[in-house]
Formats: sequence, structure tokens, C-alpha cells
Amino acid sequence: MEVLQLKSKMAEFGPDSGGRVKGVTIIKPIVFGNVARYFGKKREEDGHTHQWTVYVKPYKNEDMSTYVKKIQFKLHESYANQNRVVTKPPYEVTETGWGEFEIIIKVFFHDPNERPVTLYHLLKLFQSETNIMLGKKMLVSEYYDEMVFQDPSAMMQQLLSSSRPLTLGGHRHETDFEEKKEKTLNTITTAKKENSI
Repeated sequence: MEVLQLKSKMAEFGPDSGGRVKGVTIIKPIVFGNVARYFGKKREEDGHTHQWTVYVKPYKNEDMSTYVKKIQFKLHESYANQNRVVTKPPYEVTETGWGEFEIIIKVFFHDPNERPVTLYHLLKLFQSETNIMLGKKMLVSEYYDEMVFQDPSAMMQQLLSSSRPLTLGGHRHETDFEEKKEKTLNTITTAKKENSI
């Protein structure tokens, strides 16, 4: 969203962003996580073994920048500039390294009256699958979650309702979350049946 349009919107709604819209709940599904690829050996210059990318993406095909101001990724303290801020899609940071650690992800919104959403992600580099260990296949560690806006401000409600498609073509993730949902539901149903006998 253009900066001038946004400033105009903020002025239009006033310092309280138009007040809270009671009884309204808007849910924005997201996918966050990381992908990593093994170099095949340890790099001589720094000992790094993997290239990785940590990210936050919309679950559905929508441009999050209509309501997201910036996303901050807090990396391990051993990285120069450990706080990385991304202000437009794709909301991701790519680095190299040799170890796994927790990344704190903070999603800030254009509406200053909405509190940031904090996500925690354990950066995954290692897995026992042979093709991933050999660097032939990328490791994927991603999760589905939902940002729930309960009684959003009038401004935030308008921003959340006015997002547009991010791409014209198909939109997919590394993980098939619909398939994962079906498998999980089947497992739960089977376990309930076995426990009721």
C-alpha cells in the first residue's frame, strides 16, 4: 500500500484508528517456517554447512502488505545484525550457518493500535532422510497458524478486508496442509474408535 494512502487512511480514522469494531473476528491464516539445503561439506572460510531461508507467507493467495507494516526476524546473536526487518513481500531472510536455533518472528501492522503478533520458530537444518543429508533434497520445516483479530479497529478491519491476490497463477506451499489435516483427522478418529472399545 502506498505510504501517502496509508497516512491518509490513518488521518481519516484518527488516533484511535476509528475505535474497536465489537463482535467482529477476522482470521488471517499464515504459513511460517524455513527451508534449508546442505552444501555437501563444511565451507572452509566460515565452517557453515547449510543455506537456509526463514519466512512468513499468507496461507491463501493474498498480499499481506495491505495490513502488515513489517516483519522482524530475530536471529541468533552470532549473526551480524541479528534483527532483520523486512517491509515488503516476500517476508523472508536467507542466510548460511551450521547450527539450529530459535528465531523470534514479530509481525507489525499498519494500524499502530494493533499489537504485534509474535511467532517462535526453531530453525531446522538437520534431518535423517538420506537425500536431505546429501543435499539432493531441500529440508522443509513449516507450520500453519492463524492470526486472529478479535474486535479490530475500524481501520484494521478495512485493511484486513481489502487485501488483493499476491500472484495471478497458482499458489502453493512446500507442505500440503489439506492432506496433513485429513491424515491428522483420520488418526484422531481411529484413536477415538480404538479407545471407545
